[in-house]
Amino acid sequence: DHLLGEAGSALILIMLFMAIVSTGSAESIAVSSLVAYDIYREYINPEATGAKILWVSRVVIVLFGIFMGLFSIALNAMGLNLGWVYLFMGVVIGSAVIPLWNMMTWSKASGTGAVIAAWSGLVLALIGWLVGAKIQGESVTVATLGTNEVMLSGNLIAIFSSGIIHYIYSKFIDPQDYDFSTLNENIHLVEQDLSGLGEQQQDRKVLRHAKRWIARRGYLLTFVLIIVWPILSIPAGVFTKPFFAFWVLLSIAWGFGAAITISVLPLFESQDEIGKVCSGMLNYILCKKVEETYAEEEPAAPAKTLEEEEPVPQAAKALEEDEHTLVSQAV
Repeated sequence: DHLLGEAGSALILIMLFMAIVSTGSAESIAVSSLVAYDIYREYINPEATGAKILWVSRVVIVLFGIFMGLFSIALNAMGLNLGWVYLFMGVVIGSAVIPLWNMMTWSKASGTGAVIAAWSGLVLALIGWLVGAKIQGESVTVATLGTNEVMLSGNLIAIFSSGIIHYIYSKFIDPQDYDFSTLNENIHLVEQDLSGLGEQQQDRKVLRHAKRWIARRGYLLTFVLIIVWPILSIPAGVFTKPFFAFWVLLSIAWGFGAAITISVLPLFESQDEIGKVCSGMLNYILCKKVEETYAEEEPAAPAKTLEEEEPVPQAAKALEEDEHTLVSQAV
């Protein structure tokens, strides 16, 4: 109300609604994909067709939505607000972060060690979380468990304890020597459908270049958000009103910049397809018959292994000219 008045309150409400809906949608898709691909197709019906997997995904989305609705009502009845639940998530799932990262990037990472580390980190995090609440508040209640210091201790214990356990287990107890070049052979597409994937989307050199592009900027952004951004607040001490206004201004500028980027960039990259759709709709409204000939899409060739790769200077040159487009295609 102080910054934007009544209109600001309405905008905040709309923004909150959109954030919750988009987050719920993404979570539903993620859960349904895990169940359909990693459980149903992997263990129940390995020969499942795309239509069958889609049906399972839809059923899971409905069931998961009903469960989450009932679960939210139960949490609200218990007096647990969204902030409390959000911070508690780190205590519960934080112990899986480093083991999963190691499994994806470290050839010596042990799968058994990752499971042990995740569960051990969860147990240690819960113990530290409860003990922290007892020490700080002299009693374990919803209020004492939800303080920033207690939640922070539980989150940090979950993340770092599991990382240490997994490193020790993988380094000294069960070291592996996984060859990541064989990963492609274990990825099975549904009905082996490669339509829509051209040579660039399957070229290993282009994908590696895209991976480096993403990794470098990801590490830089992580460093800025986790290290640089908090450090900038230390000299200020207790924020004065002008400094707090400046801090809020930076946050708003960051939010608007991100919103503009994620809204405009996809439109720019898909302008040809959007133009064709709009043109077709206009011709349909005006009852115009336009005969267009489209080249038949050739099936994409299977991805080459590292040994079969050949230099592709044209693809590399195209990637340098338009990195953003190729990164989105690679993803």
